[in-house]
Amino acid sequence: MPDLFKVAKFGGTSMADATAMRRCASIVKGDPDKKIIVVSATSGTTNLLTEFIVSNGKEQKVEIAQQIRTKHLQICEEIKNQAEVVQKITPILDELKEIASTNRIMTPMLRDEVLSFGERLSSEIFTAILIEETGEDVICFDVRKVIKTDQNYGSAEPNVDQIAKEYEAHLLAVTENSRVVTQGFIGSDDNGNTTTLGRGGSDYSAALLAEAADADVLEIWTDVTAIYTTDPRIVKTAKPITEISFDEAAELSVFGAKVLHPATMVPAIRKNIRVYVGSSIYPEKPGTWIVKETKSKPAISAISLRRNQTLLTVHSLDMLHRYGFLSKLFQVLSDHKISVDLVTTSEVSVALTLDSDIHTPGKQKLTDEVMNDLRSFCEVNIERNLALIAVVGNNLEATAGLSGPVFGSLIDVNIRLICHGASSHNLCFLVSESEAEGVVNILHNKFIDG
Repeated sequence: MPDLFKVAKFGGTSMADATAMRRCASIVKGDPDKKIIVVSATSGTTNLLTEFIVSNGKEQKVEIAQQIRTKHLQICEEIKNQAEVVQKITPILDELKEIASTNRIMTPMLRDEVLSFGERLSSEIFTAILIEETGEDVICFDVRKVIKTDQNYGSAEPNVDQIAKEYEAHLLAVTENSRVVTQGFIGSDDNGNTTTLGRGGSDYSAALLAEAADADVLEIWTDVTAIYTTDPRIVKTAKPITEISFDEAAELSVFGAKVLHPATMVPAIRKNIRVYVGSSIYPEKPGTWIVKETKSKPAISAISLRRNQTLLTVHSLDMLHRYGFLSKLFQVLSDHKISVDLVTTSEVSVALTLDSDIHTPGKQKLTDEVMNDLRSFCEVNIERNLALIAVVGNNLEATAGLSGPVFGSLIDVNIRLICHGASSHNLCFLVSESEAEGVVNILHNKFIDG
């Protein structure tokens, strides 16, 4: 069998300290097909950098910068070639200190620059550990040369065509003779300014690189052993899934499963790249393969839960036998950069769900301005403290007798909205957040345990 080309991504917990990094290095060492290794910031560093961004005053910023310096220099103490790696990360640490000392205004562009420090530091340190553990030629590469994006700082959109060209220009030849360690989460715009792909974007970065490299496999190494039938913290009998389809995994990632960043599946689907999810802590345990076609296609394979949902209901008699109302409604939401998940309509009402748990400041908020724009042409009602349950599987829209057993088992639960038929891979509905975990347990017990 010819050599495979693999891209492996290690998350923050996998980069927690020198011991965790050495575990990851042993995973890489045993597989010469792992050509590109993408790393997140060390565990907790992105949170410190976020605190740095929102902190008031120079003194607090300098103190956080010092915490980050101390944390990374302590990891370096456990590396044989300590002096060399310290020499490489010191300019990066000094750069962060300079931003803190001058107390520059935190523009969106500077926020992304600050957030990039975690990955820039961890990649240099992990490169040194990987060289030490393998004795191989390993290059630490600045991914900003390849991951090209627009200027939507905080949640930049990658330019896939340009990424392919930059990969060919900067990385193609390098990977033929060396392993490459690089950064997740970050990129750059056409002017060379640092951008970020949004919280959790390291998976997405790895997928984009795998797509550009036309890789055979994308590996996601994290702190869980596999994708489970539901959150094991909610249902004790949750089971690891050995194999799942791209479509099912995409539904799970969108509707609450936090093992994968939702955008990760898009590049993998475009190039039909197999994805493996495994644990860097217990690499010997079988993980989950995500593939185009699975050997088995259970009607219900998993159940996911997404908290912090808002239900927005609009009502207007102008909808009755007239056109243009929905266009007007969604134009308002688009103008305010509000994305919608589920939608149901009646003759004179539209109900739709919004995800309230958004990390990006200023986005996805039902501000007074949004409400005033909506109320100019319809009545508006808002319900909060809801949760979205997604039953994920195969051919759900064509499975006779599915809805009855699902909702019959929830006879004592008030269900606010149901969305079924738009996708063959999910059946979604809203319940009160206080009832959500109980609902997941009921459904898992009936359809997966049973």
